[in-house]
Amino acid sequence: MSMTQTESFAVLADIHGNAAALKAVLGHARQRGVTRFFNLGDTFYGPLDPVGTWAVLRQTPMDSVLGNQDRILLEPTPAPDMARAIGRTLDGIGADGLAWLEGLPATLRPEPDVLLCHGTPKNDTAYLLEDVSTGLPGLRPCADILADLADVADGCTLVLTGHSHHAGLANCGPVTVINPGSVGLPAYTDDVPPHAMASGSPHARYAVVSRTGSGWQADLLTVEYDWSAAAKTARKNGREDWARWLTTGLA
Repeated sequence: MSMTQTESFAVLADIHGNAAALKAVLGHARQRGVTRFFNLGDTFYGPLDPVGTWAVLRQTPMDSVLGNQDRILLEPTPAPDMARAIGRTLDGIGADGLAWLEGLPATLRPEPDVLLCHGTPKNDTAYLLEDVSTGLPGLRPCADILADLADVADGCTLVLTGHSHHAGLANCGPVTVINPGSVGLPAYTDDVPPHAMASGSPHARYAVVSRTGSGWQADLLTVEYDWSAAAKTARKNGREDWARWLTTGLA
């Protein structure tokens, strides 16, 4: 389906099995009249509700790409510290959900000049917009962003990326790069290198993006949902850290 000059679409990323947040975001987007959705990956993995997430997604057509924590669900030998969560997620989505994941590409061009990826187009575990060398996210120079897009985003005027859970936008010459933030997990910590990503509130996040006569316009949006219930589920499944991130948006 080709996009018209005035059409808008919703960009979702990093749902992480948070079905309640996903439902809230989809409802919010539809209230704005949006009917087209892009999903940037990391859809199911986590201690929340993969069953409910798959039930929503199978009834909501959207262009989707594979995230790094989708990819681990397809690998034959999970890391020991992730085996329990992976097993629970796989049981939740079942054979049909797994088949859907297996069919997802790492990158996708739903329009000739629009590219979807999870991290960077060449590495689903790398951040495209953010430099985390200080321990907190800062915007990378456009030269570094464009270097990661070289040879894979030729002709693109818009690149949509997730992975960092950190909403942001950069205009780098002819290319606009947008991260919508995370639908399902507003904060986390990682150790390679040690850094924290924190949106500062527990809201679900997504973006509505429009093509205009002067380029791309993005509304980076926050949506309320019952994050206390999501945190209760995370705590029940042994992830107190997720419970804290879900209820505070702080890491």
